[in-house]
Amino acid sequence: MSDERRSLLAEKTPFPDDLDERLRDQLTFLVEVDQLKTILRQSPLAAADRRENDAEHSWHLAMMVVILAEHSDRPIDIGHTIQLVLLHDLVEIYAGDTPLYDSAAGAGQREREVAAADELFGLLTPDQARRMRSLWDEFEERRTPEAKFAKAMDRLQPLLLNWMARGGTWRTPGITADDVRARKAVIGEASSSLWRAGRRLIDVGESRGWSRSGVPRP
Repeated sequence: MSDERRSLLAEKTPFPDDLDERLRDQLTFLVEVDQLKTILRQSPLAAADRRENDAEHSWHLAMMVVILAEHSDRPIDIGHTIQLVLLHDLVEIYAGDTPLYDSAAGAGQREREVAAADELFGLLTPDQARRMRSLWDEFEERRTPEAKFAKAMDRLQPLLLNWMARGGTWRTPGITADDVRARKAVIGEASSSLWRAGRRLIDVGESRGWSRSGVPRP
């Protein structure tokens, strides 16, 4: 990352000078993360002929946590898990989206995202910056039941969208159904029942020709 300071969205229409400093930092951050709505993902929408953006993805994960929490193999705090999924992709505002099946784009992903987390969360006052960074690290490291379930939702949601698209990113050149299973297996770390359902969708999609078979089926 360059030493030159990034221009912030809030600087386009500066806040009044007499605002409380902490509130100014919070509002600056909230304006900055509006950019999440502009970060396009590879997954197609089920309801329209276009790709989803990161903000739509994060909202959908939050809804999935509310609806599917009962399928977690371990008890989870729903509110805490929602926090994890709402902020997990914020770093892509600066780091960009890395498609799941693009190995070349994945090179250096961790370094880019850590630098983005430092910069973005650093817009907040130190206590909130630490809190946000702690939540982001928790999601990335999957060290709690909540983080495991949040990650499971992150992998299940595009699976559902690809099912609705009758393939979607499953049709990425060079990718097979076995690759999809391998990338989605993390769902099973949080929910055996959701992973059974996910595998079933992948299997049926493969049988219908929505993804390539790595090994010809009898």
